[in-house]
Amino acid sequence: MKLTRCILTTRFLVMGLAFSLGGCATMAPTYTPPVAPVPAALPGIPENRSEAAQVVEKPFAEIPWSEFFGDQRLRSLITLALKNNRDLRVAALNIERFRALYQIRSADQLPKVDASAGAAYQRIPAGLTGRGSAMTTHQYTVSAGLVSYELDLFGRVQSLKDQALEQFLATEQAQRSVQISLVSQVASTWLNLAADRERLQLAQETLTSQQESYNLTRSRFEAGVSNSLALNQAQTTVDAARVDIARYTTLTMQDENALNFLVGSQVPAELLPNALTETVTTMKYPAPGLSSDVLLRRPDILQAEGQLKGLNANIGAARAAFFPRITLVSSVGFGSSELSGLFKGDAFAWSFLPRISLPLFDGGSNKANLKVAEVDRDIAVAQYEKTIQSAFREVADAFAQMGTINDLVAAQKSLVAATDESYRLSQARFDKGVDSYLQVLDAQRALYGAQQNLITTRLTRISNLVTLYKVLGGGGRD
Repeated sequence: MKLTRCILTTRFLVMGLAFSLGGCATMAPTYTPPVAPVPAALPGIPENRSEAAQVVEKPFAEIPWSEFFGDQRLRSLITLALKNNRDLRVAALNIERFRALYQIRSADQLPKVDASAGAAYQRIPAGLTGRGSAMTTHQYTVSAGLVSYELDLFGRVQSLKDQALEQFLATEQAQRSVQISLVSQVASTWLNLAADRERLQLAQETLTSQQESYNLTRSRFEAGVSNSLALNQAQTTVDAARVDIARYTTLTMQDENALNFLVGSQVPAELLPNALTETVTTMKYPAPGLSSDVLLRRPDILQAEGQLKGLNANIGAARAAFFPRITLVSSVGFGSSELSGLFKGDAFAWSFLPRISLPLFDGGSNKANLKVAEVDRDIAVAQYEKTIQSAFREVADAFAQMGTINDLVAAQKSLVAATDESYRLSQARFDKGVDSYLQVLDAQRALYGAQQNLITTRLTRISNLVTLYKVLGGGGRD
């Protein structure tokens, strides 16, 4: 009971001393966010476009991914990915690691009080006792006290704590950034699979059609109505379709493998798409006239700023190294030559060992450490500004594509219709003997190429919205 009261009394006295002497302001420079090196406004939607009326007033960063994506299969797939993806799991574990590091730095601001007990036995030879005979001594101690506690008069420990906090917060933003990328990657890969499956279906339908044309041409050749040139030309279209079937079969399998990797497990077949759909997302376009300040809410930019703040705080620790450091070591307890008398009589003992350390000559290491800290901060400023510039370019590129994508899709649909009519007319003229089969082949190839390109442009239009959602910070919340 005496020992318990002794430990508690010591702990409260020391904590009071620490809070009264420590906890001063740090010597870190006042943090001022760098001015964003980009235009004040993001590129907007042209006002003369009909799509400008189909805008989303709510910022994309505030729209949960489960609300942005309308296809239930894709939502289920993203849910699986967020649960099983290893990159996201590592990001979550990094948060736990930096949280623990921050707790370590926070603990450095508080006194550490240890309790200890010990016993020492010693035999002293007769020649050293002065009594002519050997002697055995016994010593028993029990004590509690401070373990090298630093009074943070110049904010060194506080600066290190601030740096650890900013690193922890930056790691949280890194996890959000990983999630945004993961959601976008899953959606993009799912859309690529849908497009490749649609291309494969078109190639299979084309092969069936070309095979029928080949069979008809062969019959005409065997009847002496057609020549070998037309037969070989028909064979080339069949072989070209077979080549595309093999290529798109490989691409669909690779797309499925990519999805399995992103999701972290085998994707159920019922969650895979069969063809592109325009209802993947019900959203249209972000509102025009957005300020570039919306980019500052992107997690990768917040992460870069957190790292900058941490390195700014580290300058305070480097500056504090030029000033004295006061360290306290103390203990109170009991000591006795007999175990039974440890807490009896005049057995109380104490010690107090304050120590001050003042740097006089260090070969310039403290000055060099300060220079390193300042340069690290300047590097972080440049990296922060570059991150903002990269984000602005990503958004600008997505807006640039958005400005013409609907015109591209409309033109491609018109091209498909025109080539389909040309193919129909060429086939009719060949059947009547007006044109050669070469005209039919050219029309077939043009139609097939236009149909494949239409799938690509439709994929580009849908993917553009997914990209806009990502680059504007969407996908980091559910």
